[in-house]
Amino acid sequence: MFYLPTSQMLVEPEPVNWPDYYLQQARRSHHPAIKRYYQQGIVSAETPLESVPFVALDFETTGLNPARDSILSIGIVPFTLSRITLPAARHWIVNPHQQLPEETVVVHGITQSRVANKPDILSVLPMLLELMAGRVVVAHHLAIERNFLNQAIKHRVHEELLFPMIDTMAIENKICRQGWRDFWLRLTGRPRLSIRLANSRARYGLPPYRAHHAQSDALSSAELLQAQVQYHFDPQLAVSELWL
Repeated sequence: MFYLPTSQMLVEPEPVNWPDYYLQQARRSHHPAIKRYYQQGIVSAETPLESVPFVALDFETTGLNPARDSILSIGIVPFTLSRITLPAARHWIVNPHQQLPEETVVVHGITQSRVANKPDILSVLPMLLELMAGRVVVAHHLAIERNFLNQAIKHRVHEELLFPMIDTMAIENKICRQGWRDFWLRLTGRPRLSIRLANSRARYGLPPYRAHHAQSDALSSAELLQAQVQYHFDPQLAVSELWL
C-alpha cells in the first residue's frame, strides 16, 4: 500500500517499491499521458545519487488544502548533482477555476485576471509528465507537489498520479533539528533553526532568489539538494535512502 503523507509531512512513510509501482500503474492507467509516463519507468532503488536524473518541481496554489484548493502555477527544472539544465526548465500558469483568496494573491502575486484565460492543468499535463519521465522529483516540503497534483488528476480523470520524491525540507529537518545543538536551543528557549527554503539555502551560501514564484523556487530546491549532498552525503549513496 502507498502511504500518502499527512499535512505534518515530516513523518517517515513506509518504503514503496517504486519500480514495481510504475509497472502496475502502466497496466492500470488509461489516460494516454499518464500511461506513457509510467511506461517509461523509474531508476532502481540502488542507483547512486550521482547517477540519478532529477527534476525539481514547485507549485503555487490557492491555499494549502488539496481537497478544496487548486494549483495556480507550475515550475519544473531538470538537473543532476553536477548540472542544472535551465534551457529545459518550464513555467506554466493554469486556471484554478475558483476565486483567488486575497491573502494568497499577496503571497504569489498571481491575480484573478492573470488566470482567467489560462488553460486547465490537464492541458499542460502531457508536457509536464514528459519532463518528469524517468526522473526523481525533488521539492521543498513535498506535501504540496505530491498531494495537489494527485488530487487534481483524480478530480479530472479519476486516476492516481504518484511518484518517488526527495524532500529537501525533510533532509534539512534531520540535519538541523536533531542532536545536541537543537536540544540546547530548545532547552534555552531560543528559536530552532529555520528549515524554510530561503533560510536553508543561506546556510550553504546559496544566493537569495525571488520567493513564491514556482520556477525560481524549483531552481532553489534543485540547488539546495546539490548542496545538501555535497555537504552531508556520499554521492554513491543509493537514491532509496532519500526518496519517499
